[in-house]
Amino acid sequence: MFELKDATMIYDMDKEEKVYAMKGISMEFPEKGLVGIIGPSGSGKSTMMYTMSTLKKLTGGDILYNGESLQSITEGRRQELRRNEFGFVFQRHFLVSYMDAIENATVASTMPQKEAEAKASKLLIDIGLKQSELRKKPSHLSGGQRQRVAIVRAMMNDPKVLFADEPTASLDHENAFLVMNRLKEYSKDRLVIVITHDRSIMKDADMMIEVWDGGISSIKKAGEVV
Repeated sequence: MFELKDATMIYDMDKEEKVYAMKGISMEFPEKGLVGIIGPSGSGKSTMMYTMSTLKKLTGGDILYNGESLQSITEGRRQELRRNEFGFVFQRHFLVSYMDAIENATVASTMPQKEAEAKASKLLIDIGLKQSELRKKPSHLSGGQRQRVAIVRAMMNDPKVLFADEPTASLDHENAFLVMNRLKEYSKDRLVIVITHDRSIMKDADMMIEVWDGGISSIKKAGEVV
């Protein structure tokens, strides 16, 4: 699925003292499963996700997605991947305040509206919302409910890869584990990459990648993850 080849990301390129967010990282990701990228603030974990998802471009090396170089593709191809094959869940839900739960979930859907609304309704109920909450606006939903709407929005186009950047940081433990259970379920057939500093939410991870100072300090697979 993904192969990083000497992937390097340097900030402040024009300054004498450069900042390395990624230092020559080379590794392969599995085709499916729940993968955690963990590390302290500033370690480079978010940069890894942003470059893999085409939101940022490496300053050196390459990232292959199904054998295709993400360094050399056109902007149109980047947008196509983000629209059709990649999904995103961020720490903040970024829901549209004047849209209800179903409208927020379907805002980026590529399918006909009625079909999208039916699918969104089912997914929202599956993830824990009640029928009476489907037409509520974000201001009338709890933090956990809003984050679940954001997850459904990311899943609407059945992306092959779901990127989640600190998806539980603003949630209490109960809601955090509900969100992670849904991501784990989704990862049975697809690749879910979670960026986090909280090791406890990744107890069911199939792979854990620890990042430190722009490099990988360890990689542990299921059964080895503590």
